[in-house]
Amino acid sequence: MANNKSAQKRILVAERNRLHNRSYKSAVRTLMKRCFTACQAYGDKPGDETRQEVQSTMSAAFSKIDKAVKVGVLHRNNGAHQKSRLSAAVRRVTEPVAVTPGA
Repeated sequence: MANNKSAQKRILVAERNRLHNRSYKSAVRTLMKRCFTACQAYGDKPGDETRQEVQSTMSAAFSKIDKAVKVGVLHRNNGAHQKSRLSAAVRRVTEPVAVTPGA
């Protein structure tokens, strides 16, 4: 337990920030998982509707990641890493595979 008033206040502030950060991180994870499942669905059954779903889920995830970085919940490199993972997953599913000759 804290011994003085300022230490007690810091404990309260740290707990408040922890809960706020946890909600942001949870939302980012949820949106990323939603994007990955949309990519899986598009890979199984390509179509305009599923492609639109992939784009909208990716956009929502990017937005939430950017907000989390801006607020300070995520480090900017971590945010860039997560956005890169999402982009790669979407690119893998949406773009045709290029076959290199001789490989």
